[in-house]
Amino acid sequence: MPKPTAPVEQVVPDALVAQWRDLLTRHATTSCALEKELQGRHHLGLSEFETLDRLIDAGGETYKMSDLANDIHLSQSALSRAVARLERDGLVNRTLCTEDRRAIFVCLTDKGRELHSAAAPTHREVLKQSLH
Repeated sequence: MPKPTAPVEQVVPDALVAQWRDLLTRHATTSCALEKELQGRHHLGLSEFETLDRLIDAGGETYKMSDLANDIHLSQSALSRAVARLERDGLVNRTLCTEDRRAIFVCLTDKGRELHSAAAPTHREVLKQSLH
C-alpha cells in the first residue's frame, strides 16, 4: 500500500522571484505584441527587425555576425536564419572577412534602410504602449 503523502503547501514567491516573474511576463507580452504588429504591418519578424535596428544603430556599416548575435541575444543559428531571410528579401548583404575567413559581416542595403524607417515607428509605438 502506498505511503500517504503530506499535502503540498502553497509557496508564496518571495519578492525577488515575483519580480523575476513579472519581468518574464512583461518580456513575453511585449515580444508577442511586437511580433504581431511588425508582421501584420510590415511583414517583418521581431528578430529581423532587431537585426535591422542594430545595423541602423551601427550606422549601417558592416557588423560582425558574432557581435550581432551577442548584442541581440540570439544564438548563432537563430541569427543566421534571420539574416538569411533578410538577405533573401534584399534587406542586407553578407560578406566574408578577408583577414579571417571564419568571420561573416552583415551590411544594410538601401531597401533595408527603407523598411526599417517604415517599421521603426510601429516598433516604438508598441514599446510605448507595452512598457508605460
